[in-house]
Amino acid sequence: MAYFLQLLEGGAGNLAAYLAAHVLLCLLPAFFIAGAMAALIPKASITRWLGRNTPVHISYPAAAAAGSLLAVCSCTIVPLFAGIYRKGAGVGPAITFLFFAPAGNIMALAYTGSILGLEFAAARFVLCLLFGMGIGLLMAMLFWRDDASHDAQTDALFAEKARVGSAATGLLLSMVALLIAGTLKLWPLTSTLGTITLPLAWAQDWQDTLFQWVPYDAAKGEEGVTFQGSVLILLLLFIASTAWQGLENIIEGANRWTWVTLGLTAATLLIAALRLTPNTQGLELALTGRFFGVGLCLWAVWHYLQALEADDRQAWLWEAWRFVKQIFGLLVIGVFIVGMVRQVIQPEWIESWAGSNTIAANMVAVLFGVFMYFPTLVEVPVAKMFLDLGMHPGPLLAYLMADPELSLQSILMVIAVIGRPKTFAYVGLVAIFSVLAGLSYGAWVDGIAWQTLALGLAIFVTMLAGLLVWLHRLQAARTPL
Repeated sequence: MAYFLQLLEGGAGNLAAYLAAHVLLCLLPAFFIAGAMAALIPKASITRWLGRNTPVHISYPAAAAAGSLLAVCSCTIVPLFAGIYRKGAGVGPAITFLFFAPAGNIMALAYTGSILGLEFAAARFVLCLLFGMGIGLLMAMLFWRDDASHDAQTDALFAEKARVGSAATGLLLSMVALLIAGTLKLWPLTSTLGTITLPLAWAQDWQDTLFQWVPYDAAKGEEGVTFQGSVLILLLLFIASTAWQGLENIIEGANRWTWVTLGLTAATLLIAALRLTPNTQGLELALTGRFFGVGLCLWAVWHYLQALEADDRQAWLWEAWRFVKQIFGLLVIGVFIVGMVRQVIQPEWIESWAGSNTIAANMVAVLFGVFMYFPTLVEVPVAKMFLDLGMHPGPLLAYLMADPELSLQSILMVIAVIGRPKTFAYVGLVAIFSVLAGLSYGAWVDGIAWQTLALGLAIFVTMLAGLLVWLHRLQAARTPL
């Protein structure tokens, strides 16, 4: 019984830490952006770059380029992936975006290079780019019938919107700016512009209690729950309670609860952009550059929201709310289960299971990524810990490629967007390609001649190209004239 309670405590602690640190400034803007993509952006604007009939040399690099600019984790990428897919993006380019964004974005690569070395970061970038496109191409070939059907459905759903208005463009760009301002860890966003100490002597005691409930250890990737995090969780619960009243029937028109929800969301985002630190004197409140950046973006969002027509505004909020109901519950379940499983898995097992560059070791590293998910920029110091514990660099790369893609909560959310068959095929391809990436980089580290490695990769690319040609011919043979 005590062990079961420990597992439940681990799940609850992991969920609390995730909600406190990653939902507001990361996931919440992503839901609103996804809603805007689905409700306000014409299908032609999406399919021009990411459509199933867009030339391969345009759509797949465009998908990777879009993903490289977003310094967010896989849980935040899924709503954005859902938005472009629902609006008509081909399954192949959409999958490339889903794969490349959390593992190959600029911030993740820069942080990887600073902690694990430039060679490791370069290998991660090249292999993520190459394999991300390969996975997308295979998915497009495997599910071409579903892709064509989905394309026809989106034509029927969104044929009436021919162009994007200036208010919709401004709203979407403002929310993208809000996401960037809330997530980038760069000066001047991280700078402190002024501090004030509030006479709240109990704040330090509450912080100590929180760390007893949810342990904090940066070396193990344990984020804990800060005083500020507990405040944000409470505000998130208020947002959830008002959203049911204000957004569930938004198509019929906005009510007072709608504006309460939006106002409370804006206020909470501003609080999340502050820095609240308990100390012996009380609670130190620091005004940061992020606070003013988020405030400026929220002002822009409000400006364009007022300019938006009522029907478009209601459609946007409904689509965003639909994505929340479709995805967020599965995210909560996945994060809770991962927290329970992490109580069982011990990092010390790494040396014995993944200490060499074998197929089995790389498979273990990929499987480890399913149940030991860490958000972007947290995973890199954790990977450094694994390396210090004896993990071979090859399996370590396999882990870093699979961890953002195959975490349990991400799998559950992707199922809600594209269904089980496509998700299971995607998971299988990511696992295979991650193992291959780990074996390739591990062989390089172990001193294999670059000519041999290049020959091996060339053979793989040739086999992949041959498979794609075969699938294309099979597709052509089955397509009626």
